[in-house]
Amino acid sequence: MIAARTPPASILPLKLDQVGYAVAGKPLLADLSLHIEAGRRLIVMGANGAGKSLFLRLCHGLLDPTSGRRLWADGSLRAGAQAMVFQRPVLLRRSVAANMDYPLALKGMASSERREKVAHTLDRFGLRALADRPARLLSGGEQQRLALARAWAMDTQVLFLDEPTSALDPSATRIIEDMIAQFSEDGITIVMSTHDLGQARRLAQDVAFLHRGRLIEHRSALEFFAGPAAPEARAFLAGDLIW
Repeated sequence: MIAARTPPASILPLKLDQVGYAVAGKPLLADLSLHIEAGRRLIVMGANGAGKSLFLRLCHGLLDPTSGRRLWADGSLRAGAQAMVFQRPVLLRRSVAANMDYPLALKGMASSERREKVAHTLDRFGLRALADRPARLLSGGEQQRLALARAWAMDTQVLFLDEPTSALDPSATRIIEDMIAQFSEDGITIVMSTHDLGQARRLAQDVAFLHRGRLIEHRSALEFFAGPAAPEARAFLAGDLIW
């Protein structure tokens, strides 16, 4: 039997201090300052081109800031207990079970422990019947479920999600949202971008609103949806076109 999750010391909060990211001298993100606290669901919102995906990649560590500082709780520039799932999940040319087993092997987990962990994860997230199926032949919703379950199996503390349901139908979207809620109950911190206002209202505890590469609001979801301070955010919630 898999023991209850007993994560090591938290890598959070993640602190961004006047972080920016530029390419060929052109700023794509600028002056981002915020703390991402443990155990919260932070939803990142903004119009297309606002910088949401770049923001997630920068927080996760796939990109390094070209200005400012990104620091984890222990003062390190990088941490190892976070994961990121994209709109189109990255899956190996292997079975569903092997996709879960491989990163655990890289982590140094013993084979007997890996088998137990993979079996437990497949059962928990309803993937047991798909265990031997090639991962890349799954439906879009099934692939996203696998990517999320694989991240959970790695004892992830922080999960970055880049519009994980943007290409899914309502039924598959509901399953993914239920998984995210389960992760949150397990104490995993969620940082997720979405363009779906209904989804944001269902999942958000905090909201970060980006506009033209700048963070113009970072508030609790209750405060944000009750009435944003920034006119751009008010226009966005009203369904107006902003750019």
